[in-house]
Amino acid sequence: MYLHSNIKLLRKRKGITQSLMAESLGISRSKLAGYELSISPPLDTLVKICEYLEVSVDLILKENLEKYPAHKLREVLETSRYLKGRDLRILTTTVDAQGRELIEVVSQKAKASYLAGFSDPDFIGDLPRFHLPFLPQDKKYRVFQVDGDSMEPIPDGAWIICEYIDDWTAIRDGEKYVIVTEQDGVTFKLTYNQLSKKKQLLLCSSNPLYPPFEVKAETVREVWKYRMMMV
Repeated sequence: MYLHSNIKLLRKRKGITQSLMAESLGISRSKLAGYELSISPPLDTLVKICEYLEVSVDLILKENLEKYPAHKLREVLETSRYLKGRDLRILTTTVDAQGRELIEVVSQKAKASYLAGFSDPDFIGDLPRFHLPFLPQDKKYRVFQVDGDSMEPIPDGAWIICEYIDDWTAIRDGEKYVIVTEQDGVTFKLTYNQLSKKKQLLLCSSNPLYPPFEVKAETVREVWKYRMMMV
């Protein structure tokens, strides 16, 4: 495990002192010094460290970043930042007269044009939209209409409410997501996170008649996590 040396390396690469990083994390400088030497931090602190350094937990634990050439380290860190969506993805959305974000509705018909229009304010503004006061207001939601029988028991034509996911490293294996990609457009599948090792997602159907397939991270445009079906 390369956790300790990686924390020190990434901190120095950012050009920050132990005192400044420790203050940002809400821990003492001596604790951070220990984490850079031989002491393993609690899980919640490890997550905070990875968020601060903008890397995945898998990367900071398993990869010996000290042996990476400068160009390779830069490439890995830029990829990690891209997958986390930090300051990189701007979601086009709509609001009502009170400034509340609305839930846009993407029908089967609209899905055919969604890939070309998902970042176009005019396209998004023309979609049907509504507000649901019982949903947490600190999240962004969109409704998609299911197309086909690949995700049974959710039937063809069903309407599903999904939550926007900015940090793709947070995708959890075996859960349902709407994935928007260059080659397939809007796809609703069980998703398996292979980003840290293969820079891809594995998409599977609940209906065994449909084979699984892989999509490269660079082809993904949006990720939406399934929350509920509208009945």
